Amino acid sequence: MAALIGAAVGVFLLAPSYDYISSRENNADPISSLEYVFTQIREIATGHINQNSLLLFYAEIGAMLGLLSLGFYKLLHRRLSYLESLKAELDKDLPSIIRQGEGPLLEFKSSIRWDLQEERINRNLETVIMKTVAGFFNSHIGGTLLIGVRDDGEIIGLEKDYQTLKRPNQDGFEQTLMTAISTNLGADLCPFIHILFHVIDNKDVCRVIISPAMRPVFLTQGNTPKFFVRTGGGTRDLNIQEALEYVARRWKTPITINPA
Repeated sequence: MAALIGAAVGVFLLAPSYDYISSRENNADPISSLEYVFTQIREIATGHINQNSLLLFYAEIGAMLGLLSLGFYKLLHRRLSYLESLKAELDKDLPSIIRQGEGPLLEFKSSIRWDLQEERINRNLETVIMKTVAGFFNSHIGGTLLIGVRDDGEIIGLEKDYQTLKRPNQDGFEQTLMTAISTNLGADLCPFIHILFHVIDNKDVCRVIISPAMRPVFLTQGNTPKFFVRTGGGTRDLNIQEALEYVARRWKTPITINPA
């Protein structure tokens, strides 16, 4: 439709305009530009085209302009929709979010490195975080991950995690998290992550807002790429058939799978 509209603009506006300019340059009978253009449009519409060898050219130019305009509109619309959804998420009150409990759009994790049960550093916890992030990336609308909060909504804070970092503060925590995402899921996904820190009951909570990715996101475990999605209040990996069907529905285009 955009191409057809553009082609019509090229034929009924650009071509007559060009002819008018040419006629003025050749000192033809000077009539008003609007009168000339309408005369040309009437002749084109009735099929009386006088030596207009550039008509097809202007139709092609108009079609290309129409497609470019459509592409720009879609890009702008997607960007504005993304900003609106991000603003809506940022406007939410964090304690109210926690009281809602976990769900398809919200996940709680106690820590990223410190095992609260075994009282030691546990690198596997980072993988658990990456599964959740990958699941939100692969969803249609993304989601929010809160780190420093138990599954039941109790605020744990990030102090134990801070102690495991070279830079034991919010900056060090954010850098560690972004490095893990870049390394395990892909550096191109970092712009789809927004990290905020909140203080609740004198304890830090990390709020990770994950926007939908523009491509399928895989997490490699034991040399095997796995595809994770959100189901209800949890994250699970799909088998090959399920993953292919999900990818076809989610992105709706043929995709070359390049595991991170």
